[in-house]
Amino acid sequence: MDDFAKARKAFYAQIEEYWADLYGEEYSLYDLYEITKEEIHKIRESTNRIGHIFYKTASLLRTVNDETLLFLGFPRETLAYIRINSLSVESVIARLDLIGTGRTYKCMEINSDTPTFIKELHHVNGLICEAFDRHNPNTGYEKQLALAVEKAVIESLEYLGGALEAPHVVFTAHGDNVEDANTAGYLRGLLPFPSSFAPLDQLQIIRHVGLFDGEGKPIHVLYRQTFPVENFIEDEDEEGNPIGLWLLELVEQKKVAVVNPPSAFLLQSKAVQAIIWALHEEGNPFFSEEEHQWIEEHFLPTYLEPDRFLESRTKYVMKPAFGREGDTVKIFEGDGTVAAEDSHNSYAHYLPVYQKYVELPTAAFQSVKGKRQGSYMFGSFLIGGKAGAVGIRIGNPITDNLSYFLPVGITKREVGS
Repeated sequence: MDDFAKARKAFYAQIEEYWADLYGEEYSLYDLYEITKEEIHKIRESTNRIGHIFYKTASLLRTVNDETLLFLGFPRETLAYIRINSLSVESVIARLDLIGTGRTYKCMEINSDTPTFIKELHHVNGLICEAFDRHNPNTGYEKQLALAVEKAVIESLEYLGGALEAPHVVFTAHGDNVEDANTAGYLRGLLPFPSSFAPLDQLQIIRHVGLFDGEGKPIHVLYRQTFPVENFIEDEDEEGNPIGLWLLELVEQKKVAVVNPPSAFLLQSKAVQAIIWALHEEGNPFFSEEEHQWIEEHFLPTYLEPDRFLESRTKYVMKPAFGREGDTVKIFEGDGTVAAEDSHNSYAHYLPVYQKYVELPTAAFQSVKGKRQGSYMFGSFLIGGKAGAVGIRIGNPITDNLSYFLPVGITKREVGS
């Protein structure tokens, strides 16, 4: 092991319950991308505008009929669930994937239901900045995150009727997934009042009665940051009971509350971007003149068919309406031939969405394998509806679960100027 690899290992060994390596590979880089205050300001301004458009659209989607929601790819089993508006925000923790285009930032997608990258940007980024003597652009945003988590739990208890004698708040994740379990543990550590962690396989459901932890204690608020709705609607117990659907029923019956809330899943479908773009193209008065300007600047043309791109011979991307980590994503040339594709095809059964292709910028970075070049995008958080921490995923042209976390920092000289 060379000196750089030793320094990286020693640095990350100091951070408790953190996954510096994933899948047996380097994940968190011992390096830093220098960014200007102006660029950080533009990213957060773009994030607030994009978030506003998505959240306004959610209010519209809750009013449409079932056929429209099914057309947008939502599973029939979720239709009653996604119309529930249990909190004052559509999503407590959401993350935008942004591409810097030189002049502005374009939104590739929003992960409003189960975003990861949370501890990395809100906690670890600052530690890297200290080590590299740079100013942390995410200073103060860990407190913003803590307040949002606390508010979400309190509002969830109010949704259940409030005044519970001994509310039981449980954070859950797959216990054998180090990233998911430690993300849940990190969020739980931000809460200023008692809560518990229970692995998903220890949760028990009694239909129409309640959700219980491994000791049989009733759960009032389930914080399931990393467990997607589209996964648990297919969840069954050993006897074949549809326990995931039973959980949705419990939420509808106000016997348990979940965070992120149901409205977060309403925005998770990438088909929502096709709705936003269609309303924009027709100049629909649902959006104000200023909002139309924001959509034009920050959103990419997105459709439910590739015809427009084929007619104009424009390069485009096909994504599943529900999917993660680049899985099932394909990049097409303007003539419809495949230019690149992810090796996984796990989400092929979901509605495909077609979006104009924008090439990711590239940057150099230092890894244990040496100096390398990679394609990168910004992850920019919406916390309680407001712009939060910012960071970079860097790696292949299709960002996947083997992409690296590259921290960001501002030079001390610029901060003091």
